[in-house]
Amino acid sequence: MVKNGFLSGIIALMVTFSVSSIVNAQDDMDFTDDGAGAAGGGSKAASPSAAVTAPPPKPSGPPSEALANALRFYQQERYAQAAVQLQRIVQGETGDEPANVQKAQFFLGKCFYHLKFYQAALGVFEEIALMSTGHIYFHSTLQWLAQLSRELPEPAGIIGLVGRYGDSVQALQEFKRPQTKDLYNELMYLMGRYWYQMGEFGKARSFFMGLSADSELKVNAEFFTGITYIRQRKAMPASKAFLKIVERYDGKLFLDDDEERFLNLAWLSLARIYYSTKHWDSAIAAWNKIPQSSEYYLDAQFEESWAYFQVDNYSRALGNIHTLQSPYFKESFYPEAVILKAVIFFDQCLYDDAKMVVDQFRSDFEPVKGQLQKNLSKFQDNPQFFQFLRKLRKEIDDGALDDVEQKSILGLPREVVYVVKGALDDRTLLRNLEYVSLLEKEADRLKKMPAQFVNSTAGQRIMQDIETAKSVAIDNTGNLARSRYERLLTEIQDFLNQTTRVEIEILKALRGELEQEAAAGEAIARIHAKNAEISSDEEHVIWPFTGEYWRDELGYYRQPVERHCGR
Repeated sequence: MVKNGFLSGIIALMVTFSVSSIVNAQDDMDFTDDGAGAAGGGSKAASPSAAVTAPPPKPSGPPSEALANALRFYQQERYAQAAVQLQRIVQGETGDEPANVQKAQFFLGKCFYHLKFYQAALGVFEEIALMSTGHIYFHSTLQWLAQLSRELPEPAGIIGLVGRYGDSVQALQEFKRPQTKDLYNELMYLMGRYWYQMGEFGKARSFFMGLSADSELKVNAEFFTGITYIRQRKAMPASKAFLKIVERYDGKLFLDDDEERFLNLAWLSLARIYYSTKHWDSAIAAWNKIPQSSEYYLDAQFEESWAYFQVDNYSRALGNIHTLQSPYFKESFYPEAVILKAVIFFDQCLYDDAKMVVDQFRSDFEPVKGQLQKNLSKFQDNPQFFQFLRKLRKEIDDGALDDVEQKSILGLPREVVYVVKGALDDRTLLRNLEYVSLLEKEADRLKKMPAQFVNSTAGQRIMQDIETAKSVAIDNTGNLARSRYERLLTEIQDFLNQTTRVEIEILKALRGELEQEAAAGEAIARIHAKNAEISSDEEHVIWPFTGEYWRDELGYYRQPVERHCGR
């Protein structure tokens, strides 16, 4: 179909699910660059060349009695007593030589880990990692960072620390043994993640592809390999990476939640690649693979509607939009779908219908924009915004949106809360919230320890590490939530601007200007009859919509539309 200049501009503005959207799929799989390595006080991803390379100190004398006692406590798994003595040594109270102080520091980190004070353990191991080869236990610390990555979420910054161990796969070969196979694969994956954050996509892939075929992280690595190719705009190898995931899970019975999620994300990513490369039918086929039970079903329905628009199948495009507007999905937020509906009506010269859709959109979203701006003005800093986010999540988790009698939540009307929830409900923010909650649980655990330990310098260090990390995490989470909120406001304003463009074009059309352009030689495509008609077959019957939605009909709606141009 030959689109006029106005439609081409709208399409360029509205089609947001090509390359950039595939990259954004990393958020869905806990792959994100937002705040990585910063929220918990951990180091940000930095070049390993920045590490200190001074030689480590050489042991020149026996350990002090305090160190000997501490090591004995450690062997007896009396980690609290050991930590108290080790902290004294690290602080320089015992006069131990530098090599023994470094040994005490390493074992202090291990004690904190065994006591489940993971943030304090990370603080110790971070100090060692930052010293690089200047610390005796630099290489030994690597495996403890890998173990901590299983206990602390990504905002703790462990990936950045792992990256300080260099870019050579050979550096990890000492872990490539049967007894440490899982550790080797985890370190390979974390190293790949680090180089991805650094924008070194080739290096990242060398680690991702090095994982063992039977590793539980292999599918993560395959998905992320596809993302690295997308970042380099290499559609063919990206498709092959996602197809490996499809081949792994498609048709397999009894997938668990993670497997199902990977399969759906692979199909979603393939559909976006096909769309970006204008393989419309392949894109539609891939989107159709995503079931209604998937959390990505609505994304697929919306994005697929654009593909149907591109092939002039307007009844299917409008049918998908009808599905998105179902009461089953009242918490969803797809304003672009409404604008696409107006564009379709406009393209078919149904100007009254297009105007009605635009007017309804402005009527719905102008007040929402005003409420959002008013609410944003209440927060003076990031911690205040963090508290708003946490309270909002608690209200929603407690079922506030399920109570139809509750017209407002935290001073916001229900319909505005739906919009805010969509913007603040991504996994990056949820991981940051999880991190703060984890730190609070560690603080509570410390308070339940014996008073002698709590009041010791080791206990005080644990609390200081927790409070410092918590303060940074709250500030980062509040900043991230604010940026999401402000981006939502910008998007709504952009959508309102687009409706203004549609209105202007409608007025021009009503004055006959578009008809004059057509008479001057602009081609006007006709819908093929096979696309305009809605027919039944052996498996489907036509059932008129009477205002009542049925869940098993979602995704099968068709809305007939007849072209009125030139009449």
